[in-house]
Amino acid sequence: MKVILLQDVPGTGKKNQVLNVSDGFARNYLLPRKWAVEASEGSVKEIERRHAAQRQREMEERAAAETQAAALKGKTIRLRAKCGEKGRLYGSVTGQEIAVALKEQHGVEIDKRKIEVSEAIRTVGEYEVQITVYTGVKAQMKLIVSPAE
Repeated sequence: MKVILLQDVPGTGKKNQVLNVSDGFARNYLLPRKWAVEASEGSVKEIERRHAAQRQREMEERAAAETQAAALKGKTIRLRAKCGEKGRLYGSVTGQEIAVALKEQHGVEIDKRKIEVSEAIRTVGEYEVQITVYTGVKAQMKLIVSPAE
């Protein structure tokens, strides 16, 4: 019997997947729990249409993210932080501070967890920051930390 899964079923398949399962498994397990529906020609076409729409949305989001990453690439973020005499900061620069500065200076709102710094920023100077705009789309930016007066 062909069925369409309405949710992820461990050991069987993922949501919206069309499967060929035994009649007993479908009638006694999947259908009563409302984990699947019997696959008709129309419902299979509907699932295919949804998959096509989802792929199209993902392509549009990726294109927009690539455009945003290209716009950010090579730009600089400037931060002022309190520091001691030798340029050592009181604390360190966090992803949250970088995200706030990025929004203020370039108008781009990025989640702080998507900002990667190769090492902890504890001194005044220039650093490379990698920002994940979308899955697989990243932008390199320069961060300049200067002492606050």
